[in-house]
Amino acid sequence: MKRALITGVTGQDGSYLAELLIEKGYEVHGLIRRSSTFNTSRIEHLFKDPHESDLNFHLHYGDLVDGSLITNLLHEVSPDEIYNLGAQSHVQVSFKMPYYTASVDGMGPMFLLETMRSMGLNARFYQASTSELFGTTPPPQNESSAFKPRSPYGAAKLMAYWNTVNYRDGYGLHASNGILFNHESPRRGETFVTRKIARAVAAIAAGRQEKLYLGNLDAVRDWGYAKEYVETMWLMLQQEKPGDYVVATGIGATVRDFVSEAFNFAGLEWQKYVEVDSRYTRPTEVDALIGDPSKAESELKWKAKVKWKELSHLMVEAELKRI
Repeated sequence: MKRALITGVTGQDGSYLAELLIEKGYEVHGLIRRSSTFNTSRIEHLFKDPHESDLNFHLHYGDLVDGSLITNLLHEVSPDEIYNLGAQSHVQVSFKMPYYTASVDGMGPMFLLETMRSMGLNARFYQASTSELFGTTPPPQNESSAFKPRSPYGAAKLMAYWNTVNYRDGYGLHASNGILFNHESPRRGETFVTRKIARAVAAIAAGRQEKLYLGNLDAVRDWGYAKEYVETMWLMLQQEKPGDYVVATGIGATVRDFVSEAFNFAGLEWQKYVEVDSRYTRPTEVDALIGDPSKAESELKWKAKVKWKELSHLMVEAELKRI
């Protein structure tokens, strides 16, 4: 039985990846931050009675900024595969919390990589990179496109990207970067724009909300389905040689497009309910991110099935059911 360690296991991607690996017969260990309130809603269905003998899902309290804990955890778990999904992942929040974002998103991966090197751990490593690395570089963006991040989040992730490359080249680690473009689902955090839109549509349709306030409606993004995207993380670590891969649908749409499609799905005219609020704009904006997934399609034999329109329907339908 292979053993995997997932940081950020309670997040959207972590929960879907844990499901996938357990289905494939892995023993999965997840890193979880201590909280006074329950923060395991996305993974509760994966738990078993701890008194059973065939447990295949284990949680460990900790934080990526605690280097000694990371060292002890890797010694204890001795994983075959490490998926570093843990991060302060909200771009807008990174402008408010730049130091914390830099510590978790930049130094956290360094702790993992250096511990792997120093203890001689023969594990394969996946670093959750991001399309925010490209910033102002015009689309379509691929693995050869210039990195020009426009946020503390993007800058911190760029540090993690290059450290992954350097530990791969310098020390021979099987370490890969997954440059995932925006990927969403009904499990997306409620402050992210697609989930915020989907929740508002359902609430307005139910008469529980009157307005939806958003920032830049002209921003173009390449939105895919997170449940599909986590498969590429696993596929990267099954390759004989490590590498860096753009994961995307290759299709862009504006926030306005997503809003319109989401409201239309519920039979509503979005113009009656949506207003722009400057409080939701970033100090530095990224105008357009559209990925070129040709390498992933060729080498990983993976292709996105759910595009942004279907995704908006899927997310609104989930919120209507919740209400």
